[in-house]
Amino acid sequence: MNSPLVLFGFIHTSYFEIVSFGLAITMVLLNIRQSPWAWLFSISASALYSVVFFEAKLYGDMCLSFFFIAVSLWGWYQWLFGGRAHHGIAVSTLSRAGIAWTLAAWLTAWLVIYLLLSRFTDSDVPRIDAFLTGGSLVGQFLLSRKKLENWHMWIVIDTIFIGLYIHKHLYLTALLYALFVIMATFGLFAWKKAMAGQPAEEAVTA
Repeated sequence: MNSPLVLFGFIHTSYFEIVSFGLAITMVLLNIRQSPWAWLFSISASALYSVVFFEAKLYGDMCLSFFFIAVSLWGWYQWLFGGRAHHGIAVSTLSRAGIAWTLAAWLTAWLVIYLLLSRFTDSDVPRIDAFLTGGSLVGQFLLSRKKLENWHMWIVIDTIFIGLYIHKHLYLTALLYALFVIMATFGLFAWKKAMAGQPAEEAVTA
């Protein structure tokens, strides 16, 4: 079903990777626009990418795809019905304590996932896979809460992912993550602009 393909004579890919590529691009564009429909594309792309990552033995990323599906359902609800008035949440920033907790959560997730990957899978890149998977877990949570800092995290994470996917010969996905870095940069500035136009109480840090 997920048959291998060769694009342009040198890019080795598959049907699932191509479809996931398109869904993921659409997802990020909708995230930048703060459209709740982004979460539907996130669910679809994550489901297909779980197959792609399993075949590439990127088990951390495969599990991350399942987590993305769960968080996407929650994020969809938050963007539509979250907040005090239940009309959706606004863009906000993290406090210093929030940043500290975010980094601590990333470190903890990295260590736990590394232990799981190194002991229970045949992954050949458990350290970097765990680091990026842990960061993606935290970044996706921040995105679901419309925290501005999620874009900072994705810029860093997606940049490193490019190298990992080239190493695993997932060249189309590497290209996708290069585009993600560019779009995350645009997303950062777009959300800053949106936050500047919000009432001050909605942009309060947490």
